[in-house]
Amino acid sequence: MLNDQASIKKLRWIMAQLRDPITGCPWDLKQNFASITAHTLEEAYEVVDAIEQGDFSELKKELGDLLFQVVFYSQLGQEQQLFDLDNVIEAICEKLIRRHPHVFDSANFTSDAEIKANWENEKIKEREQKKASLGGDNTAKVNTVNSSANKPVSLLADIPKNLPALSQAAKIQKRCSHVGFDWDNIHDVFAKIEEEVLEVKDELKADVVNHNALTEELGDLMFAVVNLCRHAKADPETILRQANKKFTSRFQGVEEQVFQSGKGFEQHQLTELEQYWQQVKSLEKQ
Repeated sequence: MLNDQASIKKLRWIMAQLRDPITGCPWDLKQNFASITAHTLEEAYEVVDAIEQGDFSELKKELGDLLFQVVFYSQLGQEQQLFDLDNVIEAICEKLIRRHPHVFDSANFTSDAEIKANWENEKIKEREQKKASLGGDNTAKVNTVNSSANKPVSLLADIPKNLPALSQAAKIQKRCSHVGFDWDNIHDVFAKIEEEVLEVKDELKADVVNHNALTEELGDLMFAVVNLCRHAKADPETILRQANKKFTSRFQGVEEQVFQSGKGFEQHQLTELEQYWQQVKSLEKQ
């Protein structure tokens, strides 16, 4: 098998060898579903970083690392007789075909809005089906005890709790927008941000600042800004990463100016550091 051409079959064989109870790798044998989630997140971010850097040679490697995570989870599922890689592939194939009836069936959508609406409606059906399947044979019994069992599944029920907060906020807002719970236009969203800014200022004006109240208002302000990003058709996680990258580059330019001055940061006035900052910005435009 080691001499075979690289393929998903070969990768599955390698994974099985790593998990072999007798001859496998001690580290791989210790892992479980929960223990490798942090590695999965790290690999996903490394894929994004390679794309942002335009390093497509590295991207090839990072995509391989991310694929290995899927194979690892599938191996664990197979060992516990829960599912295997074939089941994973079958599930995504079925989902993609079902969610694209305009490609694989006779549906005729004339706009991106109709395509998006169909996609969201299919996801709603999936959540309802998931609720029904979890009920199983106990559904009738549960209904006699808890009338809430007849309620539809919340639109927000399956949003991953471990998503980065900005992405999670955008996803929450997107789901609510699908059922009409949204601002009519971007100007109303901006007005909401101005309102939230005033509420933050009010908390800061207090003789004794209530930290809990202040952080709550700051959270509302951040949530409103995410909404503005969404209405502007910009992904908040991506644009904040870009802003972080820009600030880092500029600050490193300031560090270079400080180094060349022969003085430490503590020996500079803030006005001097701001002057360095402006010089770095002006160089970007040249």
